[in-house]
Amino acid sequence: MWYRGREMALQRRSFILAAGAALLKAQTDQIALGVIGSGGRGTFVMTVFQKDPSVKIGAICDVYEPNLENALSIASKDHPRAYRNYKQLLGDKSVQAVLIATPEHWHHQMVLDALAAGKDIYVEKPLCQTPQQGVELVDAEKRSKSIVQVGMQRRSYDLYLDARKIVAAGTLGNVRMVRSWWLNNSVNGGAAKKLDGPLDWEQWQGPAPHHELDPNRFRNWRLYSDYAGGIVADQGAHVFDGIHLLMNASYPKAVNATGGRPHIRGVDTPESVTVVAEYPEDFLGVFTINYAAMRYQSKNDQLNQLDGDRARMDVSREEYKVFTEGHEETPSLSGKSARGFGYATDLHVANFLECVRTRKTPTAPIYLGFQAALVVQMAGISLREGRQMKWNAGARRVE
Repeated sequence: MWYRGREMALQRRSFILAAGAALLKAQTDQIALGVIGSGGRGTFVMTVFQKDPSVKIGAICDVYEPNLENALSIASKDHPRAYRNYKQLLGDKSVQAVLIATPEHWHHQMVLDALAAGKDIYVEKPLCQTPQQGVELVDAEKRSKSIVQVGMQRRSYDLYLDARKIVAAGTLGNVRMVRSWWLNNSVNGGAAKKLDGPLDWEQWQGPAPHHELDPNRFRNWRLYSDYAGGIVADQGAHVFDGIHLLMNASYPKAVNATGGRPHIRGVDTPESVTVVAEYPEDFLGVFTINYAAMRYQSKNDQLNQLDGDRARMDVSREEYKVFTEGHEETPSLSGKSARGFGYATDLHVANFLECVRTRKTPTAPIYLGFQAALVVQMAGISLREGRQMKWNAGARRVE
């Protein structure tokens, strides 16, 4: 019976070796994530990262104490380190990748600093505030070895990827115009009047023009030109990136925008804007945003309509429908996302993590993030100057 004992010993040894190899692989594959900006969006995306068992939340940074404490609590099983200055987090050598989910006015400098620190980066959109910043970021990323994913999740979304195949197959014929809209309401709420805890206001303002502490600027920063491009930039970056994806478009040739006056007291960006972008691929991208409309269910609040000379395709958050000529009431083709729009962020984060491990190019690299940001930046300049803005591709500047 000696051979049975020997066989059992060999099996135990094989099991121990296999278990040890699995543990070593898990340790090797583990990604320590640092979170810079743990507000609502940042904390939500952090929880998406946490769904991957190989991700550990190694550090969290925020200058608003309630946000920091909340995120630390949510990530408590990983025992993340707390930072109140993002440069200290970037100096943490145990952190491999960072999630940047701060207000827009900080993205440019934080991405540059994260690249210099050798971190892989997932940065929320819009990528930056100005065309000059975008050019600088594209060049800096090329000089680095970092993986950068911009948080434009439609790039990883199964619904949009399926719809893109329909366009590429020629089903719609020649598409000379894409019409998009997004409806919501931001004018009926009151201004924020107080904060819930300590805020390092000077550090939060950072590179922006300085003002006295204003809770509404902090809470509704997207609506102030000091910190962002207004709601047209915030949501338009998503919409125009979707148009670029569906149409396989390059950088715009020209952009013209018109808008109403702001109806929210104190802010300086309008909530109702129409943008028309011209593309070298011989089509127009028309985007209308109206945040003075009634509120819709999220599945109905936005739509893209691709007007081909053979058929029209409607792409919403959750489904697409193709209507052929003469049959405008009944779709000839339709499709839905397998998991819904909320799952797009899961797919986008998973793509980023795969690229961190494999060093492949992610679905929303920095140059595409700049392409989407550029359109809405040109729209903002057009609103201010009252004229059409053109993109000089050779000189890489707006004229």
